[in-house]
Amino acid sequence: MVMLMKVAFFSAKPYDRSSFDAVNRTFQHELIYLEAHLDETTAVLARGCGAVCAFVNDSLDRDTLCALRELGVRMILLRCAGYNHVDLQAAGELGLLVARVPEYSPFAVAEHAAALVLALNRKIHRAYHRVRESNFSLDGLMGFDLNGCTVGVFGTGKIGTAFCRIMQGFGCRILAYDLYPNKALIDSGVHYTDKDTLLIQSDILSLHCPLTPETHYLIDEEAIAKAKDGIMLINTSRGALIDARALIQGLKSGKIGYVGLDVYEEEGDLFFEDLSNQVLKDDVFARLTTFPNVIITGHQAFFTGDAMQAIAATTLNNLSHLEAGKPCSNLVSLPSGG
Repeated sequence: MVMLMKVAFFSAKPYDRSSFDAVNRTFQHELIYLEAHLDETTAVLARGCGAVCAFVNDSLDRDTLCALRELGVRMILLRCAGYNHVDLQAAGELGLLVARVPEYSPFAVAEHAAALVLALNRKIHRAYHRVRESNFSLDGLMGFDLNGCTVGVFGTGKIGTAFCRIMQGFGCRILAYDLYPNKALIDSGVHYTDKDTLLIQSDILSLHCPLTPETHYLIDEEAIAKAKDGIMLINTSRGALIDARALIQGLKSGKIGYVGLDVYEEEGDLFFEDLSNQVLKDDVFARLTTFPNVIITGHQAFFTGDAMQAIAATTLNNLSHLEAGKPCSNLVSLPSGG
């Protein structure tokens, strides 16, 4: 027997509604779409729901989880891979089940990272605006051949692996770091090394790892000092992998030659919203946008039709399995003893 669930869907956008409604025709759950971000003050909007569906910038701290549990919520559905915004210890104590979407389209994110590399290298963003103003000068637009470049990849899960494959197609030499090396990548010519070597030798360094206490500010002042002069940094993973203030100093000194970001540490107050009629209050972010060799996109690397369909299908499958008491491989919990 199929069990139906009423779900409060926080931080909902029109594209979420269209993707989930299409997939939900199979499941027939009751989805309540809410524009509000989830936090302790908005949790009350989930009254009468057995589950909430949250995104990367929703707050699932202890206070929010307690408020949800008091309302009768039993399940937290994350329509994203990362779960660093969830207090898993509190969730366990409260008996809340937390499930995520561990993968949707690794190719979507990897291809976006490659797009940032290409745009930064050939200065596509600057050339586009010049031509629109009938300025066809090539001064300042010189790039470099990717063929023969050394590309460092920090984290070779499914996204990192896809990025390695793409850059190999350009004829790049690939260095990688991961606690669990991928044998298939090794067989294809990827060389695993240590973190310092990755910084010292890479012309381009792309981050594809989760945010953990060990990776917080992975790229800080010390790391930047070790990096190859003129390095290109790409981050499509989590904003707090990079110390933005140290990044600015690296850009000002010329130590860092290019930066492509799809994530930002304090993006919760910025991304996924139209703030074009407002003055940005984040001075660090505003400073980053002033550099001609920086491209920032608003956490859109995942955003393809294929990925959105996969996210919706996995999320609703998670819900149906949990409601029916069936095993769910996408449950998230603290490690034993954690």
